[in-house]
Amino acid sequence: MISGFTITDIIIIIVSLLVSISVHESVHAYVGLTLGDTTASEEGRISLNPLRHIDPFATLILPLITLILFKFPILAARPVPFNPSRVKFAEFGAALIAVAGPLSNLVLAIIGAVLVHLFLADSSIVYALEIFVQLNVLLFIFNLIPIPPLDGSRVLYAFAPEPVQQIMSQIEPFGIIVIFGLVLLGGFGGLLINIDNFVLRYLL
Repeated sequence: MISGFTITDIIIIIVSLLVSISVHESVHAYVGLTLGDTTASEEGRISLNPLRHIDPFATLILPLITLILFKFPILAARPVPFNPSRVKFAEFGAALIAVAGPLSNLVLAIIGAVLVHLFLADSSIVYALEIFVQLNVLLFIFNLIPIPPLDGSRVLYAFAPEPVQQIMSQIEPFGIIVIFGLVLLGGFGGLLINIDNFVLRYLL
């Protein structure tokens, strides 16, 4: 994983995050629109303009801090709004909206990996692309963790029995605290990095 940060590294990370988050959130919004909910579209969230998606602390400062401390980024963009009553297929439609975001990061990682192999002769471009790929793989994995409010929790919610759904609804306001707790207790960050390295072996 990324270590020994320089100013160049930080610039690459910020640019990569802005691109990745913008795609992630706009795909959420686009899938919501295709499923009948215009809420996000009406708020201008189907856009690759990062200013429509970023939260200054949660999207920029927090991931840099957690990347340095835990070797993987914990971050959040402004949530893409959706109206469950307008989404086709009810909970399953909401799950489709949720999973679309992480899958977009996986697609970006694959595109980045292909470009790495095309630019092998240029080490500076390859270095930037490798950071881009690593960040997108981590975003893909991290967002699929089934802990509210992450995207994976919405997927789990669609298939979980009602008692589990109730528990998930109750812990949602404290979900980020739960995730931080798991990281600080140890092992959680290592697990994510191991999964990340497993995926990266196939991409890079």
